[in-house]
Amino acid sequence: MAEPLVSIFSGRASEYLAKKIAKSYGTPLGKTTFVDFSDGEFQPSFEENIRGRDVFIVQSTFAPTENLFEILLMADAARRASARKITAVIPYFGFARQDRKDKSRVAIAAKLVANLLITAGITRIITIDLHADQIQGFFDVPVDHLYASNIFVPYIHSLQLPNLTLASPDTGGTRRAASYAKMLNTGFVICYKHRAKPNEVEDMSLIGDVTGRDVILMDDIIDTAGSITKAGELIMNNGAASVRAFCTHPVFSGKAYERIAASPFTEVIVTDTIPLKQECDKIKVLSTADLFAEVIRRVENYESISSLFQIPSSK
Repeated sequence: MAEPLVSIFSGRASEYLAKKIAKSYGTPLGKTTFVDFSDGEFQPSFEENIRGRDVFIVQSTFAPTENLFEILLMADAARRASARKITAVIPYFGFARQDRKDKSRVAIAAKLVANLLITAGITRIITIDLHADQIQGFFDVPVDHLYASNIFVPYIHSLQLPNLTLASPDTGGTRRAASYAKMLNTGFVICYKHRAKPNEVEDMSLIGDVTGRDVILMDDIIDTAGSITKAGELIMNNGAASVRAFCTHPVFSGKAYERIAASPFTEVIVTDTIPLKQECDKIKVLSTADLFAEVIRRVENYESISSLFQIPSSK
């Protein structure tokens, strides 16, 4: 009996990335069509046979919410077309910041999204740098949680910064900064912030010494860029030689581009999980395509995923 064929498809929001993933994997991107009705309703359709195939649907679920609903409809269509397995490749898992009840009478949106994906027929999830690791437990199917360290660490090595120090823009990112500091054999500092309300920082202070250091701020998401640029200014005001920002998911809403352009950052390094809305000289994009393609290959061959992320520390 022949091995099941791999078919890689894309929602409309992530087609730019899905094409690169399919090329890296060595297969053409699957053919789909989307019909838009005058009232805003839409209907995706697979334009090739997927019966008995292992289907991978690439779609980030950033705003608008139609991007989430699009992958749900595609999963349902694949299930009804008798696909053998249906894997959702979700580079940016939207609603991940709503992973718990932080006040009374609110939804746990990340859990709801997980339920919707499973109900639609998804049999596996591949994603990168979830906002909260515990979201993996919201799923009752395998979750391959990847890390942008495979992309960022080699780039940081290429910079050859003489006095490298890692930094977290808030206390919630301490574990991430500490992990990178360990891989890069350096120290880290923490920016402590107090929020007056969401997306607005009231006060920020620095824990640690950055005098004469080349500092890299590490985060998973940059949204309005208010916190990260304020952290950059704080670090430079405390005597740092330079400051850079690295983030996996460039949400970049509101005045993000203006703030980054006016910031003290030498550069802001992001991945292509979300497409940039406009160009900015300070922003550099590194692709996740080869990483996702390799993980798809390993999933199909039942090989280890975790071994991809065993990066040796610097000596």
